[in-house]
Amino acid sequence: MPIRSWDIFCTVIDNFGDIGVCWRLARQLAQEHGHAVRLWVDDLTSFSRLAPEIDVTATRQRLAGVDVHTWDPKPEAPFEPVTPHDVVIEAFACHLPEPLQAAMAAADRKPVWINLEYLSAEAWVSEHHAMASPHSRLPLTKYFFFPGFAHGTGGLLRESMLGASRAAFLDSPAAQATLWHRLGVEPIAGALRTSLFAYSNPALPALLEQWRDGTTPVQCLVPQGLAATQAGGWLGAPLQPGESHQRGNLTMQCIPFVRQEHYDELLWACDINFVRGEDSCVRAHWAAKPMIWHIYPQDDHAHREKLDAWLGRFSRSGVVPEASAALTNFTHAWNGYGHAPDWAALQAQLPALTSGMDRWQRQLQHLGDLAANLVAFCENRVK
Repeated sequence: MPIRSWDIFCTVIDNFGDIGVCWRLARQLAQEHGHAVRLWVDDLTSFSRLAPEIDVTATRQRLAGVDVHTWDPKPEAPFEPVTPHDVVIEAFACHLPEPLQAAMAAADRKPVWINLEYLSAEAWVSEHHAMASPHSRLPLTKYFFFPGFAHGTGGLLRESMLGASRAAFLDSPAAQATLWHRLGVEPIAGALRTSLFAYSNPALPALLEQWRDGTTPVQCLVPQGLAATQAGGWLGAPLQPGESHQRGNLTMQCIPFVRQEHYDELLWACDINFVRGEDSCVRAHWAAKPMIWHIYPQDDHAHREKLDAWLGRFSRSGVVPEASAALTNFTHAWNGYGHAPDWAALQAQLPALTSGMDRWQRQLQHLGDLAANLVAFCENRVK
């Protein structure tokens, strides 16, 4: 039976990662599928960094075809009575309000209840994807939906026109000039251009030193945030948007935190992208450029298994072994495995990594996109 409406519940845990995924999914369901979408968010201030039009004082507003509501995820917090939509998504294991669960159970047409999980390349994801979990008290069933890099998962978020938009941007000097003007950047001819989006990272000073002392000019563009603050400490001067600092062969410039729709252009325009978390990681795949993933660190080091699973899938996608080894070694160092990052070894493999990333993202497209896969999954379960 066709579905036409969605509730998406999001708690902003890691500043931008969770809301980044939920906002992108909500827009795609509304704009590409024509569905009604309510996005429930507990932190509009972080949300506004991705979508500056957000009114952080409003409890209800509409943006890009999506109805945005605020909610308080604490169990004791009151929740406004609403009629649940056809599908209710609790993103990243946030807990649905009890009044909403009761309304879902009382509905003649029970909504499809989705727990949208975190992205992982681990083998067990395919085994648990779409697993049903009946509620212990209510006549409801929750389904676990896993984004992933393999068949048997939900795939990755990817808008239908993304590839065409990327090609048009790369073929248009005017579009690229518009990006640089928006960011206040003067491209340096002959420099290797990098984007640097990361958590605070003990490995960053060593990398900056290698860029400074290397033989290749490097232009590093770092958005406002943790990495910019750390880089400013290394430079001995606070990094502010629009400011550029040169140390040896390194030119480092802070850029404004770009809205979500413009972040893709930055990734497309750079030669290598340092990304963090989940949303920027996925976008870097579609940019088809070499990427270094700063995965969200966990106290029990479980993130290392996730990181190695991702590196393993990339190494098996057809990239030459030398390039795979250089990427693995550098990524391990970048994620705190105990040794300094070897930029020279990675740089030598950038041509092969560029070819490898382009090949891999083409393979990933065959998984279908996460939004469309969600729609098809839920339509098969609406009664």
